[in-house]
Amino acid sequence: MPEKLICVAGARPNFMKIAPLVRALRADGRFVPVVVHTGQHYDDAMSGQFFRDLEIPEPDYSLRAESGSHARQTADILRSIEPILLDEAPAGVIVVGDVNSTVACALAAAKLQIRVTHVEAGLRSFDRRMPEEINRLATDAIADLLLVTEESGRRNLLAEGVPEQRMRVVGNLMIDTLRHNLARSAQSDVRERVGATGPYGVVTLHRPSNVDGPEQLREILAALGEVAREMPLYFPAHPRTRGVLRNAGVELPAGIHLLEPLGYLDFLRLMSGSAIVLTDSGGIQEETTALGIPCLTLRENTERPVTIELGTNTLAGARRDSILRAWAETKANPKKGRIPPLWDGQAALRSVEALREYYDGAGAQTPARA
Repeated sequence: MPEKLICVAGARPNFMKIAPLVRALRADGRFVPVVVHTGQHYDDAMSGQFFRDLEIPEPDYSLRAESGSHARQTADILRSIEPILLDEAPAGVIVVGDVNSTVACALAAAKLQIRVTHVEAGLRSFDRRMPEEINRLATDAIADLLLVTEESGRRNLLAEGVPEQRMRVVGNLMIDTLRHNLARSAQSDVRERVGATGPYGVVTLHRPSNVDGPEQLREILAALGEVAREMPLYFPAHPRTRGVLRNAGVELPAGIHLLEPLGYLDFLRLMSGSAIVLTDSGGIQEETTALGIPCLTLRENTERPVTIELGTNTLAGARRDSILRAWAETKANPKKGRIPPLWDGQAALRSVEALREYYDGAGAQTPARA
């Protein structure tokens, strides 16, 4: 009889990872996926449009987690997911990525002795000032099966003492979603709507270290203003960023066009036609590598080193001078890059195979933590 697997998603990057996995689980028939949307991103632009674009079925449960501090949000998700786990009595819980929903649902499941699978395990920025890094470390510490996107993840887990038999390198579900939807995105008229003709760049900013402090945001925008002298930049703004711009009276330099948040297909269409992407997002580092588009990551570190080692990504830092140096180097010597191993659009199938092996084998008896 098929066993239930709770599949948790809470924020935009989660939706892109969960979509191909749910599709593959349903096609396989060994498991019954039960989708839980924690509501960490809950408005239509940040959530509903993504579900429609990615053709994810309506969630079986929507928790509508509270916003606020990390502690408050994590606690609210913990409180809300526990009765669902008790009622559904699933064989396991699958969590993806590194957001508060990831660690909260993993913790709730582990305390109930329900097996936990972490998708995108082992990624490390080695910067514990990042809330996401704490979530990654905690989730991997209590997960039973760890599905890894790139070789650095496997090395990190081994260095932390995780037995190799608990992990599988399966590839990148984000790239499954990109490949599945690239042709569909060509139907979007977003470039025409925003006037993106000729060479242009795309900007995304959302990390608290970059946008919560007006002075740091001004520092980054000063560099982007210089880039915008050479080509227009289109900036779909996260609500967090838009709020800082508004409340602190931060003005955008000429040539930077502020946009409302875009759905997945619109954003993919805009990004795929760009000459450069400037971002602090983890997933966009991966997508630009898959698309062969130069990417400047506006951070001092990355948990996705393969995008630098093999891909098109360059760490640009978050200061005006470092960003402009990276921009000059990219213009002079744009990185060609290549697709990392197993980023072939088949990660979901390998993930289901790993789940089958785990639940049909030793993992079917008891959680690895026991």
